[in-house]
Amino acid sequence: MFKSFFLNKRWVLWAWGGAILLILSLLIQVSITVKINEWYKGFYDLLQNAAKSNISEFWEKIYVFSYLAFPYVLLATFTSFFTRVFALRWREAITFDYLPFWKSSDASVEGASQRIQEDASRFAKIVESLGLQVVRAIMTLIAFIPILWGLSSGIEIEFLKQLPGSLVWVSLFVSLGGLLISWFVGIRLPGLEYNNQKVEASFRKELVYGEDDRIKYAKPDTVVELFSGIKFNYHRLFYNYGYFDIWVNLYDQFMVIVPYLVMAPSLFSGLITLGVIVQVSNAFQRVHNSFSLFIHQWTTITELRSIHKRLGEFEMAIGYKKN
Repeated sequence: MFKSFFLNKRWVLWAWGGAILLILSLLIQVSITVKINEWYKGFYDLLQNAAKSNISEFWEKIYVFSYLAFPYVLLATFTSFFTRVFALRWREAITFDYLPFWKSSDASVEGASQRIQEDASRFAKIVESLGLQVVRAIMTLIAFIPILWGLSSGIEIEFLKQLPGSLVWVSLFVSLGGLLISWFVGIRLPGLEYNNQKVEASFRKELVYGEDDRIKYAKPDTVVELFSGIKFNYHRLFYNYGYFDIWVNLYDQFMVIVPYLVMAPSLFSGLITLGVIVQVSNAFQRVHNSFSLFIHQWTTITELRSIHKRLGEFEMAIGYKKN
């Protein structure tokens, strides 16, 4: 899965050059978000004192925001485009690395065509996308933890006031707690997702055979039986995702107000301004989102685990891993 792209001389420029280009793009985007975070303070302080300010100051702030936002939009658009191309090249590398082993193997593998055609594509897309998000999260933490640490000095709540960088520790604590709960709530999802791909593969295989021989294959009774298995498995999957979605949505809604709960006493006592609390909220959400990346990507990770298992089984069956 990895060596066919990253350890293949044919793809070395695409694999490593493309990865470096994407990382540089993310680095620039994170640096822009840091500047936007600094802009929040000045802008909202200006709004708080609008009666004492000049409208020209407002337009100046808007110009500064535009100067930061437009390059960010262009860079993010390019990154999204290049990400899709990168994933397609990775899929191509996996596909044509598998084919010789598959064709020379006598092993009978359930849904072999699906694993080469669909699973390889989904694997490349998910790993590439998730990998970029992890890199972005690390860069965001490096950039925003010092900012959030410094902003923690504005806290008035006594037990947090005594803890240096308390906002960072609050963000880390609630993120790790949320990840632990997510693991328990979603513990059955990977197995259900894997089973779902198996029943889908059986259904698809019957339909493919039916294209060539509609008399022998794709009979109504067989199709109904196979689709019943799909419905049964999907319903189990939906119920489990339902529990998980309830938890994640409650968690996300609570996290929106956490920075305001922590900073509200300081705001109402006059220790900080509106601009500072907005800056804190923005920095807190970025740090928290980076810490809790795996919570928000749990569904994607579950899908990736099931795909990785299927491709691993396929590689073992065709003798690819012995190479």
